[in-house]
Amino acid sequence: MAYLHNTSISVSHVSDQWKTAIIYPVAKIAKPISPADFRPISVTPVISRMVERELVHRFIYPAFTVPPMSELLADQFAFRPTGSTTAALISILHHVSALLQTNDHVALISLDFTKAFDMVRHSTLATKLSSLDLPDNIYNWLLEFLKDRRHSTRFGGLLSSVARINVSVVQGSGFGPSAYDVNGSDLHPRNRENIMSKYADDTYLLVGSSMRNTISEELLSVEQ
Repeated sequence: MAYLHNTSISVSHVSDQWKTAIIYPVAKIAKPISPADFRPISVTPVISRMVERELVHRFIYPAFTVPPMSELLADQFAFRPTGSTTAALISILHHVSALLQTNDHVALISLDFTKAFDMVRHSTLATKLSSLDLPDNIYNWLLEFLKDRRHSTRFGGLLSSVARINVSVVQGSGFGPSAYDVNGSDLHPRNRENIMSKYADDTYLLVGSSMRNTISEELLSVEQ
C-alpha cells in the first residue's frame, strides 16, 4: 500500500481505477417516486482518498497560509484547519458591529449558488491551482487526478454504464472540499468598503448604509 502511495505521488500518476466513482442514490423521503426524491452519494476509491488526504494535509493546507492564497482565502471559513462555522459567525458579527459604528444600518445579503460544487469546471480549477505554492509533482498529480474522471450509478443491484465528467470538485473525494476553496478564492467584493464572508458556498455580503448604492454592482459582480 505504501509503495502504491509513494509511487503515485513521485511520478504524478493516478490510476484509472482511482478516477471512477460509484454513485448510490439515497432516498430523501420515505416513499420516493421520482429521481428528485433521491440524494446522490458519490463513493470514490479508498486508496485514492488516502493519497488525496495526505496531499491536502502536507501540501494544500500549508499553501493556504502563504501569499497570494492566504489573502484570497481570508474570508473563507470552510475546509481549512483554522476555519469553522463558529469562526464564520464571529467574523460576520464583528464586521456588522464595526460597520454600525459609521453607518445607520447594515444590509446582510445571503447568497446561495445552485449546484455550486457540481458546476466547477476542471479546466478553470486547474488554472487556479497554479497559483498555489506547490511542488511540480504535486501540482501535476492534481491535474492528473482531475483528468478523465468517470462515474456510474449503482441502484437496485444494477450498475449503470460509465459516464465521463469534466466538471465538479469530485464529490466524495479527499481533495474536493479544499478544491472548492481554491475555486472560490477569487470571489470578493467589488468595493473595499463592503465585506464578504464565506463558508463553502454559503456566501454573505455585508454593505453599510453609506454604500447602499453599490449593492446592485456587487450582485452583478457575484453573478459574473
